[in-house]
Amino acid sequence: MAKLNENYLNLKESYLFSEIAHRVEKYSTANPDKKVIRLGIGDVTLPIGSTMIHALHEGVDAMASSDSFKGYGPERGYDFVRNAIVEYYGRNGVSVEADEIFVSDGAKSDTGNITDLFDKDNIVMVPDPVYPVYVDTNTMDGRNIIYIDANVENNFLPMPDKNVHADIIYLCSPNNPTGATYSKEQLKEWVDYALLNDAIILFDSAYEAFITDESLPRSIFAIEGAKKCAIEFCSLSKTAGFTGTRCGYTVVPKELTITASNGTVMSLNAMWNRRQSTKFNGVSYIVQKGAAAAFSKEGMAQSRENIKFYQENAKIIADTLAKKNIRFFGGINSPYIWFECPNGMDSWAFFDYLLENAQVVGTPGAGFGKNGQKFFRLTSFGNRENTIEAMERIEKLLSK
Repeated sequence: MAKLNENYLNLKESYLFSEIAHRVEKYSTANPDKKVIRLGIGDVTLPIGSTMIHALHEGVDAMASSDSFKGYGPERGYDFVRNAIVEYYGRNGVSVEADEIFVSDGAKSDTGNITDLFDKDNIVMVPDPVYPVYVDTNTMDGRNIIYIDANVENNFLPMPDKNVHADIIYLCSPNNPTGATYSKEQLKEWVDYALLNDAIILFDSAYEAFITDESLPRSIFAIEGAKKCAIEFCSLSKTAGFTGTRCGYTVVPKELTITASNGTVMSLNAMWNRRQSTKFNGVSYIVQKGAAAAFSKEGMAQSRENIKFYQENAKIIADTLAKKNIRFFGGINSPYIWFECPNGMDSWAFFDYLLENAQVVGTPGAGFGKNGQKFFRLTSFGNRENTIEAMERIEKLLSK
């Protein structure tokens, strides 16, 4: 008889965004005349820039000729993409090498799949609130997860406690869901902690392109010592609008090693390459053509205009919350605005209240952990008209 991976019994009944979709569908079915505005899931709405579209078309055209046709690609990604990423990092003052970069279908996949490299007995540390994928994928593997509090007192930027040991540490900066962003000094404390504990930092930098404060690091590798203890995940989903195209990358430094129980020193770069070449067949040539263009100066300038648009949406949201004297975080170096639910409401209760009375969808903070129970997340990825209308509805509702 086939045996179940019983760790799945320890998962919550449904993934956060599946539950949101279920509630919205139920409401919309019962109220077909109501226009629902979605500022919940972080999906972009602006089209991909023309530089990337042109490159995608070049990739398609290449498939029409035997002279330029591409089949299976290199397991780490095509050189032209990885070299473009190297140049992009260099423009941001960070040095990485092409053979440390692995092109993938997105940061979400890689932050989950990276767990294949680690024994289930590792102690995993995650902040609370936290992006659910970090918790769920380790729960599926049966690992022990410990939480560190991210809260108002520490501006949702928890710092390491030398009296608490962890083997694997998840950090996300700019953070999803809170929008908080670590400084270089704060990340240096985390790197020092990881080195002291022989721990690995799994650093999610999916929203680095939203950082406008030049003093804030856009990569963990801007921190001295990080290449000995960190893996970085990034994505073009929010940087260049590739949510429907799917492309991201992971940086695994060659100097990052881990020692097996028999004393063998293993390269995590080599291990990840072995894992990917076994379980993943790579991103399509067509998408990688578009990705390389996204990292060019022209492509990044076009994406920067889209990001500026979303940042203006964030300001519209923030201004409304400020007008109603609601405390909030994020929205400056992040596309997310994290705010306290009015009148001390529970976040799921506020979700239902907002949906039923203003037809606006956000994300309940409780879905990200216990410290999100009284908080709510809105995203700036809607179109301008809907963002303005949503905030007008919320302002009117909260004025009653």
